[in-house]
Amino acid sequence: MNDWRIYRGAGHPHDEIRRLPAPPPWRDFSAGGADDTLAGSDRRLGVKRRLVQNHHPRPAETDAVNAALYLRRPLLVTGNPGTGKSTLAHAVAHELRLGRVLRWPIVSRSTLQDGLYRYDAIGRLQDVQLERAQAGASDSAAAAPAGIGSYIRLGPLGTALLPSEQPRVLLIDELDKSDLDLPNDLLNALEEGEFAIPELERLADREPVVEVLSDDGRKVPVYGGRIRCTTFPFIVLTSNGERDFPAALLRRCIRLELEPPGEEQLGAMIEAHLGPDAVAGDGEQGLVQRFLNREPGEVIATDQLLNALYLTQHASRAERVTRERIAEMLMQPLDQPR
Repeated sequence: MNDWRIYRGAGHPHDEIRRLPAPPPWRDFSAGGADDTLAGSDRRLGVKRRLVQNHHPRPAETDAVNAALYLRRPLLVTGNPGTGKSTLAHAVAHELRLGRVLRWPIVSRSTLQDGLYRYDAIGRLQDVQLERAQAGASDSAAAAPAGIGSYIRLGPLGTALLPSEQPRVLLIDELDKSDLDLPNDLLNALEEGEFAIPELERLADREPVVEVLSDDGRKVPVYGGRIRCTTFPFIVLTSNGERDFPAALLRRCIRLELEPPGEEQLGAMIEAHLGPDAVAGDGEQGLVQRFLNREPGEVIATDQLLNALYLTQHASRAERVTRERIAEMLMQPLDQPR
């Protein structure tokens, strides 16, 4: 069938959805089983990353990563959208075999408490009331309520600060989206590598060790109501440069400005996600050159290029004007109104 479209806008129900091809590798959420925890890294790095040996990050990138590792300092990565800021955390975790990346996506309402831990006091109260009501209805003794640890879950930052032999990788994504207080609120945790859980500190005399749930979904012990890292995590803070950060935060970080990928890096990225034949045709090569030769200051993200390459491949039998229209739609500069 020459028509690449699944939805035609004709208003007549049909079963063409069954013709929908496999999703782009960076939008494939079907991973499961034992490797499910690494599915996010697969999407970030490309499922074909094991076949790609020619990815050469710029010297400034490797120097900054190593400086952060040696000095046990967070890495503050800034740059335009789509330059690979978040991917850097996944690349480090993959190469150094540091396991799943802990991710804390920042929004305007994010607080330090969200990153450290959450205590579900309302859930605990409801469970106690329910158990008492059930015991009263059956004229039997009330069952012992679940311990307080069942209602505490560590956030990504709290989990990263757990004692461990190797550093965890933590991605604090888009810190510039936070309110004004969060960068300053982070200072103590980033400097001291520890924090307290007051709800457990109050019980430390009676319950010196309490098991809580980590961001990984594992039960982990907390001693004396405090969590203190033994190995400082590798923390990547990303920013699109929409705001300035206080000097107190900047001095605690290794700073890296990511430039848009060059031709060599871009080729490795395309090959990792779409395979070695992704730019075999003239149309695909034209899209790559258009990305590389964009106007100075024009912001086009690399995932826009990947989207255009993927979709024009699947619309290969459509008319040329259709493919060009699709590419134009997908590669609109982010800094220019339509």
